[in-house]
Amino acid sequence: MCGIIGVLGDHEAAPLLVEALKRLEYRGYDSAGIATINDGVLDRRRAVGKLVNLSDLLVHEPLAGKSGIGHTRWATHGAPNVVNAHPHCAGGVAVVHNGIIENFRELRAFLAEQGVGFATDTDTETVALLADHFRNQGLSPRDAAEQTIARLEGAYALCFLFDGEDDLLIAARKGSPLAIGYGTGEMFVGSDAIALAPMTDRISYLEEGDWAVITRDTVEIRDANGTIANRAIKTIQIDSAMVDKAGFKHFMAKEIAEQPVVLQGALSHYINAEATAVTMPDPEIDFAQVERMTMVACGTAFYACLVAKYWFEQIAGIPVEVDVASEFRYREPPVTKGTVALFISQSGETADTLAALRYMQGKADKIMSVVNVPESSIARESDMPLPILAGTEIGVASTKAFTCQLTTLAILALRAAQMRGRINDAELAEKLAALRSLPGLLNLALGIEDKTKSISRKLAEARDILFLGRGAMYPLALEGALKLKEISYIHAEAYASGELKHGPIALVDKHVPIIVMAPRDSLFDKTVSNMQEVMARGGKVLLITDQKGATEASTGVWETIIMPEVDPFLAPILYAVPAQLLAYHTAVAKGTDVDQPRNLAKSVTVE
Repeated sequence: MCGIIGVLGDHEAAPLLVEALKRLEYRGYDSAGIATINDGVLDRRRAVGKLVNLSDLLVHEPLAGKSGIGHTRWATHGAPNVVNAHPHCAGGVAVVHNGIIENFRELRAFLAEQGVGFATDTDTETVALLADHFRNQGLSPRDAAEQTIARLEGAYALCFLFDGEDDLLIAARKGSPLAIGYGTGEMFVGSDAIALAPMTDRISYLEEGDWAVITRDTVEIRDANGTIANRAIKTIQIDSAMVDKAGFKHFMAKEIAEQPVVLQGALSHYINAEATAVTMPDPEIDFAQVERMTMVACGTAFYACLVAKYWFEQIAGIPVEVDVASEFRYREPPVTKGTVALFISQSGETADTLAALRYMQGKADKIMSVVNVPESSIARESDMPLPILAGTEIGVASTKAFTCQLTTLAILALRAAQMRGRINDAELAEKLAALRSLPGLLNLALGIEDKTKSISRKLAEARDILFLGRGAMYPLALEGALKLKEISYIHAEAYASGELKHGPIALVDKHVPIIVMAPRDSLFDKTVSNMQEVMARGGKVLLITDQKGATEASTGVWETIIMPEVDPFLAPILYAVPAQLLAYHTAVAKGTDVDQPRNLAKSVTVE
């Protein structure tokens, strides 16, 4: 969601703020702005749209000063326009905010009683006005910020800047992530380590309820109870190449191409050199004692859970319930003895998923997580966090994180099956060897790109597209439809192939492409039968299968994409590649913003 940066530096702050905001573009935004203190005077610049618009504005109306805050806004309250863009100012207070202030209406009513007027439609303006109100009562900036934070309800990451105070930032975190960066005679605040990486590699993360008073030489962090809290300073290594397009037109294209390499890293982390055993972090959960699993996630991570449900039930013999995080805790599901809860999130900060995790604390026997950011809130609050090791993912549409999530879950399912006596050592070694072959198969699968590019130019003309799959390929169909709609803006839906005749087949005509994901496995014949039903009604079928499947069933289809043969167990991981490439090249053909699609954010840190 929104991106925050704060600088107390030795150099002009504006260029540093804009450069850091560029590194936060991947989070999604529709406006941006910065504020600085120069000779004690607070000033700001804001612009709608891409950061280049803010950069152009700063050429004509520069901001001086070595202290400042910046923000990329993803609109929640109020339209994306200059008036609603951050930083918000009131009197001599400037504030940037990620999150939602849930009690802003009550706070507005309180301020209105004090004769305070409002200029924007946002909840964040209330924070600035409240802090200014307390300053007008004679409180110091520190005390005014403390009183303001105490009145807020909801989720927030905040950074305050005050006029007359060029050596002071105040930051607070509840529900939304925030980090402090340590320099030499300089200090920084950022939404994540990516934004801070060019300025420092020494970072501490604020915990839930923390607020911090920051100068160039000191940091005072207090927890939710007001007690001084020491937060560990860690050295973070972020490879600059991971946040560079490296010659690719888009980050998404680069991240699709990186999948063989990052999968190899994940496999090496969890499988021994001989490919005979799985290595898990201590303390490891004893799956022999697990009676059921609850998996919770959002978006693409939710589809990874749906794939994993097939694996854990079929291979490990564990009943699995899968829930969308935003619905899970509101239905108050009963949690039985022997339940392990597993949460999946690329960022590890997804608000709904984190809230669901906290609901399960004290109810589930153990809490596991599959995350890409080891220092994230979800990882820190889990009994057994499992990193997916995908590296920094910038494109909003998840690609390499999805395949790394699936790979990690596949390995976990095998480990669970071994602990439960469902597979012996020889069978485990066979499956691990198949996993070891995945990077090579992914490389081969990337060879279909020219074919997908040609097909995508035709898909770009469609208004509606259907995806079909059976078994573990059904979640892949869901993922394919999600990828296509989120970056190309074409309406796409996915169905279990066998459900087609129960209603959705009414949508089929000669103008609707139907993408069928069907490796030659035990369900292939049934899928082909459903495909024939579509073609009998004039549907244009794109069949994604292997050579055996193409030989048996490509007659009469509109187009065929031939994939490498793969163990059916691992087909969902491999078949993610054509789903990604079709979405990518269709979006390119339509000329949409691939890496930052409209209305979307990379890390959803508000409910």
